[in-house]
Amino acid sequence: MRTDGVLTLGASGLTTQEGNLTSLCPNGSKWVWEGFGECAQDARDMASVYLGLLSILCFMVSSLPQYYSSCKTGNMDSALSIWFLLLWLGGDTCNLVGSFLADQLPLQTYTAVYYVIADVVMLAMYLYYKIWHKMLDSRRLLHVVGVACVLGFTTGLAPLPGLGAQHEIVPSGFRGRALLSTSDVSHIKTFTTKEIIGFSIGSVSSVLYLFSRLPQMYTNFKRKSTEGVSFFLFALVILGNSTYGLSVLLKNPDDSQGEKSYMIHHLPWLIGSLGTLSLDLFICVQFLIYRKSKLEVDGGRGETTPLIGS
Repeated sequence: MRTDGVLTLGASGLTTQEGNLTSLCPNGSKWVWEGFGECAQDARDMASVYLGLLSILCFMVSSLPQYYSSCKTGNMDSALSIWFLLLWLGGDTCNLVGSFLADQLPLQTYTAVYYVIADVVMLAMYLYYKIWHKMLDSRRLLHVVGVACVLGFTTGLAPLPGLGAQHEIVPSGFRGRALLSTSDVSHIKTFTTKEIIGFSIGSVSSVLYLFSRLPQMYTNFKRKSTEGVSFFLFALVILGNSTYGLSVLLKNPDDSQGEKSYMIHHLPWLIGSLGTLSLDLFICVQFLIYRKSKLEVDGGRGETTPLIGS
């Protein structure tokens, strides 16, 4: 879906109402236009698309190391904070709804959909191990319940808003790029009622993202350990958020919208992605600190064992 209304996303895919790539997006990339509904006309636009795709890839694989670590150690319920997962899910949900309402870039919306799916699966695994450790006597029954929960949560995401048919009025021509426009683009583009709601929800999403890290940081500090938590989860999230933020920053503003207006309209999503980097980096520091402490403890045990044995 083009944020300026040039493209329509219907049930059968991307459609145009009059004209083609040549008239609607002069000198634009054909595969970007047909695949994502984005008009990428120069190196800056293409860099934005490539970074957006890299961001999606990072987020797609970021959860896999944690899934593996949880299955291997079986202590996901003690390693991860439930508030970390709930706030993360809340932030991703608000991010998804806000992206639709505020007409964010298509790659932002696609990424947000995957966020929610990955979060729900991770939360389902957490609840599974939480119940499993409390009721070991009924382990066989809980295996069935755990699988049912995962499948139930996942399939419940099928009717996500915005994934169905959308019909929008499409202008017949392509409007000039903001950088080439002779009109006054110094003013801030007025928010519509729909965009105000989306902007507000996006702001809530940013706050939830920032606060979601605090419970996990406290849990690591309280345990003096990061065992059961995957380092690659946060490393890939850091890379994903970095490329996500750069993708939004590099995108050329649309017609009648200057750089300042573009930044303000995307501000909550930029804060949500780039603002969490410092907290994620702090968690990575915790990995290094507690890993070093564990190595020192293990080394001390190795030195004293022969003396005790003698």
